[in-house]
Amino acid sequence: MWEYEHAVDTAATAPAVWAVWSDVMTWPAWNAGVEKVDIDGPFAPGTRFRMTPPGEEAIEMRLADVVPHELFTDVMDAGDFVVTTVHRLQPNPAGGTRVVYRTEITGPAAAEVGPQLGPAITADFPEVLAALVRHAEASERKD
Repeated sequence: MWEYEHAVDTAATAPAVWAVWSDVMTWPAWNAGVEKVDIDGPFAPGTRFRMTPPGEEAIEMRLADVVPHELFTDVMDAGDFVVTTVHRLQPNPAGGTRVVYRTEITGPAAAEVGPQLGPAITADFPEVLAALVRHAEASERKD
């Protein structure tokens, strides 16, 4: 198994961050690693979506868990390995919200694939989370 976690704190509330996350079609507006997203239904467990990184082929994923204002989990199943990313919101005791992204690569090929694929997937997490919280904080100020 390969794993990585990154977290940031924001003054934005969990509902403000959730509003950004659950509006999948706007992901390219704040996530530079997403050129396009197509989703086959509601932001709910079992829904499949395709996320296209800039200049690359679309990656097919499935929403495994969705708990509004708390977390969602997406899964990319490549057969001999599975990439699971949990996007979690936690109350920050100092106020605001802690946003956590955790990725795990499991399966028979995880030991071989994980050390190369994992860092490629997660390298932009600091920038993505920073952009996410900026977007959530800005949208909250507008309300």
